[in-house]
Amino acid sequence: MKKHRYSATDIKRIDWSALVEQTAGERLVLGVDVAKEDFFGVLMRTDLSVCVTLKWQHPAQSRALSEHLVQDLGIERLEVVMEPSGTYGDALCAHLADQGVAVYRVSPKRVHDAAEVYDGVPSLHDAKAAYIIARLHLDGGSRLWEAVAETRRDRQAVVAEMDLYKDQHQRNLNRLEALLSRHWPEAAAILDLGRVSLLALLAEYGDPAHIRAEPEAVVRQLLRHRGRGFLHKATVDHLLDSARDTLGVVCTEAERHLIQVVASELLRSHEQLNEIEQRIARVVQADATLTRMARITGKATSLVLDATLGSPLDYPHAGSYLKAMGLNLKERSSGKHKGQLKITKRGPSLARKYHYFVALRWLYKDPVIAGWYRNKVRRDGRLKGKAIVAIMRKLALALWHIARGEAFDSRKLFDARSLTIHA
Repeated sequence: MKKHRYSATDIKRIDWSALVEQTAGERLVLGVDVAKEDFFGVLMRTDLSVCVTLKWQHPAQSRALSEHLVQDLGIERLEVVMEPSGTYGDALCAHLADQGVAVYRVSPKRVHDAAEVYDGVPSLHDAKAAYIIARLHLDGGSRLWEAVAETRRDRQAVVAEMDLYKDQHQRNLNRLEALLSRHWPEAAAILDLGRVSLLALLAEYGDPAHIRAEPEAVVRQLLRHRGRGFLHKATVDHLLDSARDTLGVVCTEAERHLIQVVASELLRSHEQLNEIEQRIARVVQADATLTRMARITGKATSLVLDATLGSPLDYPHAGSYLKAMGLNLKERSSGKHKGQLKITKRGPSLARKYHYFVALRWLYKDPVIAGWYRNKVRRDGRLKGKAIVAIMRKLALALWHIARGEAFDSRKLFDARSLTIHA
């Protein structure tokens, strides 16, 4: 095997006229290894021989490359295949598709697993990855890269925005918890840190000392207004008493300002989350399939599943939807060794994250599921996580049927005959 097999040539130095003559009339495949800037490609014939290994800078040289591919080689005999590596390859993919070039995608997992298959060497680098991608395509290991519908892209953007705000909100909650643990430890025991009334109080005054300095009637009015009347008088009394007699460390002016900033950011992200939840509710309400799913998953989760996986209606059977979510099982066994069954986790992690909380909600609200869970935990040696994943799998299968109009009935998923069901 030649050492220079994967050496690449810059596209500016390639003699495209000679390349056209060498490949006249042949079907060609361009395997592309996507990166942030340094792209590599392998142009391969159907007999698996390599015409040229090339490299270019993206996006500066990508347009020039596409012109050579379309005008010199011709789109009628060219197929381009690449990995869906984040979003770095999307612009090139869309540009080539607009030019009429057939673009295919191959799974990054297949490329990784094939590192040693074709040359016997387990290493994997840019030019070699491009070679493997082209080979996998010719071996039938790819599928046509279909453009995502605008409706789904909009939903993906909404979900990404919601996840961004939730991440910010949780990070700031953690910061506020750390600050109050030092300066006002009693507050978190009296009111939940996410309560708007407490956040408004902290954003306005910052620390217990400034709350004490303010007329009590003014502070009570603020809590009553921001709490919308839901705060009991005894809770307000307890909170104000703790501000007067806190065990916390006295704030410096900069520390007080930091508490105010964090509380204000939490109020802002709280409002943003409320606004985006209203948008999600409108999207779900306008879609019959999402509405049916939302009865089981909740509005936000139904949209997350649709944005990350597509509609359950797009899957031919329930097992394929389960597989797309990464909840299908894998096993590694050899001879007498029997490996444990584990989920593949091949689908989008965001879908599993939200679906996990769906399983927890149904575990507490449905007596059949709760009874089945207790039995399974007892059988499996107190492995609660394994039982929750099993519930996730069953609910994922149920969603496929629910999207098609079937009513949810937990007794169809769990055998209730042997269960002790608590009311």
